[in-house]
Amino acid sequence: MARTLDPRTAPPIRWGILGAGRIAGSFADAVSQHTRAQLVAVGSRHRDRAERFATAHGVPTTHLGYEALVADPHVDAIYVATPHSEHLEHALLAIRAGKHVLVEKAFTRNAAEAEQVFAAAREAGVFVMEAMWTRFLPHVAALHQVLDAGEIGEIVNVSADHGQLMGFDPASRLYDPALAGGALLDLGVYPVSFAHDLLGAPDAVRAVGTLAPTGVDGQVSIVLSYGERTQATLSTTLWAKTPTTAQISGTEGFVEVAGSFYGPSSFRVTRLDGRVWTFEQPGTQGLQYEAAEVARQVADGAVESPRMTWQGTIEVLRTLDEVRRQVGVVYPGE
Repeated sequence: MARTLDPRTAPPIRWGILGAGRIAGSFADAVSQHTRAQLVAVGSRHRDRAERFATAHGVPTTHLGYEALVADPHVDAIYVATPHSEHLEHALLAIRAGKHVLVEKAFTRNAAEAEQVFAAAREAGVFVMEAMWTRFLPHVAALHQVLDAGEIGEIVNVSADHGQLMGFDPASRLYDPALAGGALLDLGVYPVSFAHDLLGAPDAVRAVGTLAPTGVDGQVSIVLSYGERTQATLSTTLWAKTPTTAQISGTEGFVEVAGSFYGPSSFRVTRLDGRVWTFEQPGTQGLQYEAAEVARQVADGAVESPRMTWQGTIEVLRTLDEVRRQVGVVYPGE
């Protein structure tokens, strides 16, 4: 089976954390425990929050405000972990300061905003990548090897779900249109990006959904079409904890990826000739793999990752844009 490179072998890089929330904490722990990178600074609009984060995750420097963080000369790269609605502004802020940038998924609210970020990065000559950690995990590398070897023949269907039980709270970012809330950008981006990773951009998109009282999508079902007979059937919801599994079915067999398919996981291959085997994911943490990818690409002088290209991010967002159009979700200011 294919093996990903050990994140500890990636060159050292100095990270600044923009935003001091839960996902930023997970990223900080993965970087400090599993790479040679340094966490040198964290920035928040609230001093006490930055200080609590720094204490919890061993970050030596805190900055009040994001401008001070991106101006820190000891920082090489910025990890943007703010709400989706802020990604454009904060990515551009870091790029203008000459920093490399890793932006949490969904990369921006829409494809047009992503194009602005990538245009700025191209002009500045800095590295930028969407933090779609799934693409860099060992089980996904092994999955690609299985599929590329033709073990299940021609892919006919990809299915994946991502639902989490999030009780309705109009004050929550997940239900706030101004913060680009909803199931799709927070959870549904995973199955859509997974299908894109395996099949590319779809030829057609069909979606149905139900909106929450605040106007964001609470639940969405999606069918993506590729060519004459290949489809991806995807779903996301804020109203139930789903199995978060994925299946790839082909003309000679199928693959079942255990939940949570988008995080460190295992999979089982079943061929029609009776052969069956499994891949077991090593370890339970995974954000270090995307951090290592940034460090390696920056050391090589690249501005984008071949595994999570700028075009790939734009294509995923175009799919999400079309899903939102069909479901009827529009964010303020779009």
